[in-house]
Amino acid sequence: MNDEQPYAVIGGRGTMTVFEIYIKTTPERLWEAITSEEMRARYSFGVGTVSDWTEGSEYKAGVPGVIDIASGENLEVDPPRRLVQSFTALWSEDVKREGTSRVTWEIDPVGTSCRLRVTHDQLGEAANSELYGGWPMVLSGLKTLLETGEDLDTPGSLRYSGAAGS
Repeated sequence: MNDEQPYAVIGGRGTMTVFEIYIKTTPERLWEAITSEEMRARYSFGVGTVSDWTEGSEYKAGVPGVIDIASGENLEVDPPRRLVQSFTALWSEDVKREGTSRVTWEIDPVGTSCRLRVTHDQLGEAANSELYGGWPMVLSGLKTLLETGEDLDTPGSLRYSGAAGS
């Protein structure tokens, strides 16, 4: 077995999760879906993400007046190929105690589609599964939106949709 690690362990925080999906779309359209507050809310539990999407800028994810979900810094911004963000979960005291982790979005064109790889790393050894457990639903919603123009309608994917108007 190869002893090389495929990622860096920073401060003993070496746990990671990787999700990879293929979406029939262009890299530009996929980038737009990741960085557009309105599109993001359609596939991410009704939660929009606001930023100016420049390297070193801040982002905030939430439903204004209802709940703060996450915040962090855009560490690397290379449209439409790569976005690296620090990630601090804010939705409960339990996840706040987990501290900051990192999320990397990598987009690779494959024929008339794209491969999207989302790596959530720098998680603690016994990280709360709430930090990464929602990724499959978020990414399924993203794929559904881009390929059909429709919203995924599972209960979790609709969790905060319409909440700001309640």
